[in-house]
Amino acid sequence: VSIYNIGCLLGCALNFFYGARFGRRQAIWIAMGCIIVGAILQTAAFSVAQLMIGRIITGMGVGIDTSTVPTYQAELCKADRRGRLVTTEVLFTGLGVTIAYFFDYGMSFVDGPIAWRLPIACQTIFAFVIIILIFGLPETPRWLIQQGRVDEAVEVMSKVFNAPNTDPFIVVEKEAILNAVAIESSAPFMWSKLFHRDPLQTGWRVFLACLVLFMNQWAGINVIVFYAPTVLETNVGLARNTALVVGGCINLAFVVGSLVPALGSDKWGRKKPMMFGAFGMGLSMMIVAILLSFNGTAKAHITSRASIAFFITFMLCFGASLNAIPWCYSAEILPLRVRAQGTSLAVMNNWLWVFVIIMVTPIMIANDNDDDDSYLRLAGCQ
Repeated sequence: VSIYNIGCLLGCALNFFYGARFGRRQAIWIAMGCIIVGAILQTAAFSVAQLMIGRIITGMGVGIDTSTVPTYQAELCKADRRGRLVTTEVLFTGLGVTIAYFFDYGMSFVDGPIAWRLPIACQTIFAFVIIILIFGLPETPRWLIQQGRVDEAVEVMSKVFNAPNTDPFIVVEKEAILNAVAIESSAPFMWSKLFHRDPLQTGWRVFLACLVLFMNQWAGINVIVFYAPTVLETNVGLARNTALVVGGCINLAFVVGSLVPALGSDKWGRKKPMMFGAFGMGLSMMIVAILLSFNGTAKAHITSRASIAFFITFMLCFGASLNAIPWCYSAEILPLRVRAQGTSLAVMNNWLWVFVIIMVTPIMIANDNDDDDSYLRLAGCQ
């Protein structure tokens, strides 16, 4: 399972070093190409080695995509709409996970290799749709100005913001980008500059971008997303079939929670929702730990079932805070001149911890003497 996240990490690394050369649209095309090739290899796999190679290639595509799309969105929208647009993208990611979850559940009743080959193959459909859609979308003005295509950049801003070329907003945006590009061009870019202390506090901003995406994972979300049926069987005591259905409903809860930042993040800001959400998640995990501590007693049946409600509140709080907002925050907090590289580094950091968590979670669940220990650790991470 976790080898996929190694591919995601590699994709982010490639985007970190080479993404600025290709632009945002071409990077997304390359990402979709990797996803399609990887999916074909997995669908046609007749050995574990081929399956692993396919998962790595697919992961590379997802890594490139997830480290490009937030920047692409941030550079193509006004600041007062950025939160809504970027968080909506993550909302649909959650919706896709939920749909895939129930699709896989349905395929679990099918016999033969098609039960796993068809779900893997289906991801190519969405990759081809994105490839086609990108033909109708523009390159970002910032990248165009970096390439010296200033008139084309102004034309893109005019179409995107539905205003004439002489509109004051477009003139100001153009000058801001030109000034930023001029500063970049005055001295060759060095990767070490990402961590420098300068008047823009670039190093501190990069640290914050990495920190929020670090906490996006250490909140414990992928313990639930990847291992919900295992958790519900092992710790809660549900039957396999029931655990699969309940796991899908729990994942649907974080889609519902993600409606909150999609509709209101530009009104409420970024910091407060993350703080309140983290508090709610920590409280939910603490209650889960308390309820599961009764396992092995006469009250176990009631308390373990009650814990499901707090798995749901955890997912609702995560969806409303650390699911989507960190992706927006990490892109917009970075200075313009290092936004692409800084975002790639932050997302690379995110995928590294996804890999670690997915590797250690089965061991943690299997080896804990007390069912509540794992959830107390996650509560502490909030």
